[in-house]
Amino acid sequence: MGLTMSEKRAITREVAKRYQKAPKKEKGQMLDEFAETLGYTRCYASYVLRNWDREISRRLKNWDKIVLVKDPKLKKKRIRLRIYDQAVLPPLKKVWGILNYPCGKRLKPFLKEIVPVLEKFREITMNPAIREKILEMSAATIDRLLKGEREKWQVKGKSTTKPGLLLKSQIKIRTFSEWNENKPGFIEVDLVGHDGGYIDGFYIQTLTATDIFTGWTETEAVKNKARIWVFQGLKNHRSRFPFPILGIDSDNGGEFINHPLHEYCLAESITFTRSRSYRKNDNCYVEQKNFSVVRKMVGYRRYDTPEEQEILNRLYRFLSFYTNYFQPLRKLVKKERVGAKVKKTYDAPRTPYRRVMEIPEIPERTKETLTRLYDQINPAQLKREMEKLQNRLIDLSVAKKRMRREQKEVQKQEDFVYNLSEAAESILRIDSYVRH
Repeated sequence: MGLTMSEKRAITREVAKRYQKAPKKEKGQMLDEFAETLGYTRCYASYVLRNWDREISRRLKNWDKIVLVKDPKLKKKRIRLRIYDQAVLPPLKKVWGILNYPCGKRLKPFLKEIVPVLEKFREITMNPAIREKILEMSAATIDRLLKGEREKWQVKGKSTTKPGLLLKSQIKIRTFSEWNENKPGFIEVDLVGHDGGYIDGFYIQTLTATDIFTGWTETEAVKNKARIWVFQGLKNHRSRFPFPILGIDSDNGGEFINHPLHEYCLAESITFTRSRSYRKNDNCYVEQKNFSVVRKMVGYRRYDTPEEQEILNRLYRFLSFYTNYFQPLRKLVKKERVGAKVKKTYDAPRTPYRRVMEIPEIPERTKETLTRLYDQINPAQLKREMEKLQNRLIDLSVAKKRMRREQKEVQKQEDFVYNLSEAAESILRIDSYVRH
């Protein structure tokens, strides 16, 4: 008695899995055994084994469909209706651009807050159906829809920190006993050099200060790394935070490790600590802001004139409202190792402004002031003002490069003329010597 059809299908299913993965030499032997067992011709047996994991069908002359090969366990893929069509993309792109292109995990929780704000200032208009779709879409869907719009680029900067050795023994390395990172007021500070790729001469530095607990960040452009400008910048920062500064932590650069700043912190009862030498990650919070806030906003060009410093500080005043009121951030809550992988758990994305409003110790008067400011700020207008200043910085930088290039050309021509005249004089002297 021959094999039944169900038995043939079972044999075919098992042999086909091995046949499709086998090398060419083994396939010939497997094909001979399979054809002999099932009574197929060698050509048909090869056809069946090659196509077992997909449906092969033909249309007869009367248009009836006949299935030649098919795995019974193969399920037809369900066609899902597309929910988020092209009508959703323009308003989503506009919100994404206004917020400076955050990832989906940061953008998703903030949509319910930012969409009403933009509608209030008439920056976006959309019908209720599209609005509901945008508010309900997941972070993964946001990333998928915006994938084609993202531009990825990465530039590595240069380190311009020189160690300050004078007070290292007096300024303690930060430990958990001096710092309470579960309350606002303990900040990390650092400098970002705008050298444009060559560190000759003096150039503007951006002084960045970040509160560890809330993420509140302030920036200021200072003339250079001289301690007098850095010290003045820190005092300006202190007046801009919505809570008192309780501690300052810096790297080991001489612009921070100096007597004036040390004595100022002692007089004002501010805990002053420093990171460990050659441990850049000790200042991880402010180092992150150096890129996500400063570099992403003003880039890597060289800025070294008073006009550029003034424009940078005007830009940073807008940037303070933009970053602290409309840029949600996630904080690492827990990190655990599971086998060879590290699992990280983050809290819900919230802006520094929202984190400050959740702190019971912040006075109600301060919270009311922050709320009034928040209600008056149009994030889209902030973005437009910052883009104008960014374009002005680019124009100044391009003009400086053109001027330097022209000066080099003039210098080359002068050097050529000078060398030519020197050569002519040498020839005349030699000729005069030969004649005599």
